[in-house]
Amino acid sequence: MHTHSFVEIAFTAGGHGTHAGLTGRHPVRTGDVVLLRPGVWHGYEDCQELKIYNCCFSSELLRRELSWTREDPVLGYLLWGAPYSSPGRGMLMTRLDPPTLDNCLSHLDALADLRHCPPERHRGDIVGRLALLFSQLGQAILTTDQLPRGEPGPAHPAVAQAMHLLDSDLARRWTLTDLADTLHLTPGHLVRLFKAATGLPPMAYLAQLRAEHAAVLLLHSGEPITAIGSAVGWPDQNYFARRFKAHYGISATSYRKQFATAAAHLQ
Repeated sequence: MHTHSFVEIAFTAGGHGTHAGLTGRHPVRTGDVVLLRPGVWHGYEDCQELKIYNCCFSSELLRRELSWTREDPVLGYLLWGAPYSSPGRGMLMTRLDPPTLDNCLSHLDALADLRHCPPERHRGDIVGRLALLFSQLGQAILTTDQLPRGEPGPAHPAVAQAMHLLDSDLARRWTLTDLADTLHLTPGHLVRLFKAATGLPPMAYLAQLRAEHAAVLLLHSGEPITAIGSAVGWPDQNYFARRFKAHYGISATSYRKQFATAAAHLQ
């Protein structure tokens, strides 16, 4: 079992095994894909020639160069809504048919070739390949009927604005009324727009963001747990403890003790 402070998409390219994590144990074989948000712990068991091709990138990349994905109904669901939903617990699993898997592997090979190139000269290539990869996964979700509301439509601009406001100021003591007033909407209207786009109400989305950021701080900082709770907007330590355990299944103290030493991060 391990965890990390970046987004990971694991493509099963050969063999078979069992993927274990917070949502239980699931068999994986060629064509299966597991997407994990930062902080989610997982591992592999009973591996028989299991070959995993990992695509890892920082959540900051999603918030900057790939921020437009939140406004796309399919990619927004793929990268934000589905992993944050209650059953997902920060994880999304899907399956690709052989032609789609081959297309994804070709994009992964191209990204691997770019790893040692100067990123400032090849940022467009990197972002473009990631976008093509995400598109393949999004289309797979459409064909397997994993979207919760059928064929998606465009998200309201207020949804992306709300996400940006919450992302950029986690420590603020947000209320639904404050957020709605900032966007010049009624609270009820904002909840309907947000749920239609992401499957979550705004305050539930904020709670997922806070838990995720707290996990990263537990892994890669020496800050006391009390300070981490305040930094993510949960200054009441009892409340912070309950929300963190509800998201990751273990206490913040146990999470740091079990995973911090070996946690991976992107350079």
